[in-house]
Amino acid sequence: MPASAPSNGLLVFQPLKRKRCAACGRGPLPMLVLEDAAPRCLDCADLGHLVFLPRGDTALTRRSREESGLSVVVVRFNRRQSRYERQGVLVEEAALVRAEARCLADSEARRRRRVRDAARRAAQDLRFTDAFAREIRRLFPGCPQDRALEIAAHASLRGSGRVGRSAAGRALSEGAVISAVVASVRHVDTPYDRLLMSGVSRYEARRRIAPTVETVLRAWQGAGAASAG
Repeated sequence: MPASAPSNGLLVFQPLKRKRCAACGRGPLPMLVLEDAAPRCLDCADLGHLVFLPRGDTALTRRSREESGLSVVVVRFNRRQSRYERQGVLVEEAALVRAEARCLADSEARRRRRVRDAARRAAQDLRFTDAFAREIRRLFPGCPQDRALEIAAHASLRGSGRVGRSAAGRALSEGAVISAVVASVRHVDTPYDRLLMSGVSRYEARRRIAPTVETVLRAWQGAGAASAG
């Protein structure tokens, strides 16, 4: 049972295989309910009066469920992830109409709020990228300013899952910053990508380019010591 199952215990499945209703024989079923481990069509499960609202519009989904006396989560099994994933909800048609009207009434206000939120996130991202770049320059004084900003922007891109978005990256830990710099040097200053494209294994490619990476890092670190001297 998916962790997101509704409190009323009802759940509707989009089957991966062709199924027929164990009660009326109708099939194949685009959606079904399991009762005593047997598939039932929505009509036989007394849910045939509901309409399907696909996921994607958070406000509309939330308001439809608020307006609907009965709502049911629809899920489908993702084989690659080995888990059930929410596909949408079933709600009363009249509830969906009312929810759509509510969303239409304040659509401009919500659009403006999204714009403000996006601007706020962009400003936060810019400040973080600048801080990340300054930390790169502190650890590697010889790294050109433009390159430090490029590395920081790449590593800290929101939603990328890269090292800059990790907890260590957000804390500007030395290990995370060095990892971002090493990754940039590997892809930009060595033939690493070409080696991978030619069929060389990742571990062997890294072994081959390790001296070049070390040379660049030492040069960027040594520049600060030289200027200090």
